[in-house]
Amino acid sequence: MSNAGAWRIVEDDLSGADIRALLEQHFAGMLANSPAGSCHFLDFDGLRADGVTFWSIHRGDELAGCGALKMLGAKHGEIKSMRTAEPFLRQGVAAHMLDHIIDVARTRGLERLSLETGSSGAFEPAIALYQRYRFTECEPFADYKPDPFSRFMTRIL
Repeated sequence: MSNAGAWRIVEDDLSGADIRALLEQHFAGMLANSPAGSCHFLDFDGLRADGVTFWSIHRGDELAGCGALKMLGAKHGEIKSMRTAEPFLRQGVAAHMLDHIIDVARTRGLERLSLETGSSGAFEPAIALYQRYRFTECEPFADYKPDPFSRFMTRIL
């Protein structure tokens, strides 16, 4: 567990109704902004798979957001399922979660973090956040293929 000021980040088993509802909202948001074949989010089983660590972030007793780290190899990880609950938008939730994921990745000895996100305007706030964290555009990685609805970004740690 990590406690960043008022924020509390915990490894989450996805059993709570609040986190399941936030993820359902996340899934629906992805599908609303990209064709189904271009949506690469992990479903509940995918988020519980070996090699994936999922966290929720809270302020007090309220769920503020979530994020995950998927191991792609011994030195490479992928950021997955970054989502902020609507009442907490523009309050630094995603930045706190991203700091946490980067810290964990470094602790695990990863040398590179990558991500896939959408390319429509709905994803611009996320892309701006990743750019502030020095993620840069890259070619598709892992099993991804080029897709006009996807943007691929990476960062050396």
